[in-house]
Amino acid sequence: MNEITCECGHVNPEGTVLCESCGKPVEKNQHIDGNDQKELLNMRYDGSARRSKTYNRTIIDKIWNFFSSVKVGVWLIFLTVFASAVGTILPQEMYIPQNVDPSTHYRDQYGMFGQIYYQLGFHDLFSSWWYMLLIAMIGISIIIASIDRFFPLYKTLKRQKPKRHELFMKKQRIFGETVRDDIDTELFKQNLKKRRYKVTEENGHLLAEKNRFARWGPYVNHIGLIVFLLGALLRFVPALYVDDFIWVREGETALINGTDGQFYIKNEAFTLETYDKDNPEDARFKEALENQEGAIPKTFRTDAVIYERTNQGVTGAEPELKELKEGAATMNNPLKFDDYALYQASYQLDEFKEMSFKIHDKDDDETNYGEFTVDLTAPASEYKVGDYRVEIANYFPDYEMENGEPVSASKYPRNPAFVFHVYPPGETEPETSFLGIGANIDAGGDNQYKLGLTAFDVRDVTGLTVKKDHTLWLIALGGAIFMIGVIQGMYWNHRRIWLQPREDGVWVSGHTNKNWYALRMEIDKAIEGTNIESPKDQYEMKS
Repeated sequence: MNEITCECGHVNPEGTVLCESCGKPVEKNQHIDGNDQKELLNMRYDGSARRSKTYNRTIIDKIWNFFSSVKVGVWLIFLTVFASAVGTILPQEMYIPQNVDPSTHYRDQYGMFGQIYYQLGFHDLFSSWWYMLLIAMIGISIIIASIDRFFPLYKTLKRQKPKRHELFMKKQRIFGETVRDDIDTELFKQNLKKRRYKVTEENGHLLAEKNRFARWGPYVNHIGLIVFLLGALLRFVPALYVDDFIWVREGETALINGTDGQFYIKNEAFTLETYDKDNPEDARFKEALENQEGAIPKTFRTDAVIYERTNQGVTGAEPELKELKEGAATMNNPLKFDDYALYQASYQLDEFKEMSFKIHDKDDDETNYGEFTVDLTAPASEYKVGDYRVEIANYFPDYEMENGEPVSASKYPRNPAFVFHVYPPGETEPETSFLGIGANIDAGGDNQYKLGLTAFDVRDVTGLTVKKDHTLWLIALGGAIFMIGVIQGMYWNHRRIWLQPREDGVWVSGHTNKNWYALRMEIDKAIEGTNIESPKDQYEMKS
């Protein structure tokens, strides 16, 4: 390491632009901060020696210099914002129906664009490795950029002395000379103290400084951003964050997704309330209701019981459930238990539960050779009906036609259809029938018997969002710290005023990180009655 010894005797680290003690410009290093072609000093980092501007030899140096660059940080943020925008063009996988295959859903719903969107992995963008890598790289950039600038600047400001080099004084933006021998420096010092400046004196040289803490505002911003990004990354840890969805039918007990098999829910009842224009309570909405077709939901509620599994660690055992809580989830009022909350998010009315059929003669609907009931959630493969035997050859819970073939759009019984094999008494060859809502087809063409629908039972289905969030406080803390940094850097300015005694008078220089006009006004008020002439803004004089 090539240390730099200033004429004042202070030993500066390699890469120093301005002496940490007296401020003398180091001639061979003026290009580092762009001072070589300028008459005024660049005081952004007070000429401190930054690693990114000093070393570029090893691979570690190159990585450090890459991430410490502000341009790199801005590009990383731009790429992340652009990627986030792409992720909002189509719904993410977590927001599409759970009962559909994503590979076909995006193609069916959005055509070729949806297929390309899925193939490129944009359907699960916010959980992708490259998106998390972008977030991590932004965090690394912020940390390295902060370390690269904060510690050298802190060390330089801590070591600054009242006695400054002549070039340092003359190359400040605010500079003035006073040639007379009746200058009252003591009054100047007292005036500065009245304006809350901390004044340091050395052999007649003065340094007045206030609001140094404002210089740390950007670094407080960085700390807030790092905490915020950490909270965002922790959302990918299942133990800290869960955002899942579950469909539960009335009377059904189901495992709550995202709880690692620990909690179950029983849907006791689902209730949907709609607006009624003839109801006095809804009369104020009458005009809007008359302009709408169909019923408009007012609120929907799921009455449920939450169970906790007591034998969770027993592999292969049937779950043993203990009632934990009974309550209701309504719109904007979740059902909370343990660290989780269930939000009422969706519903499906009148989903088929059971269907009952009878066997009768093909040409006589009044005959009845027996009935059987099919549980649409878990249909049996075969049913005994007196001397008859009925097999379910094919079952389409959500029947539709695709390319001339019957298929099921989902696994839920919303439009059930069946292919039945009916074996008459003593027969080994079956009669085949296709039966669905509004469809009863003799598949063989010469059947003797027919199946008829006699009854059906329906039930409602509730859709609940499962939430757990232990990262929210960390994200809020990051946001609060960031705002503190914004306020710290926006509403206060780091101001410094130097006075240097000369044989024929004094020199006065000043510097601030912003709001130069206010600094000049403070200097003018501080020199009142001291016979010191008002310094000039050299930048304005040259422009």
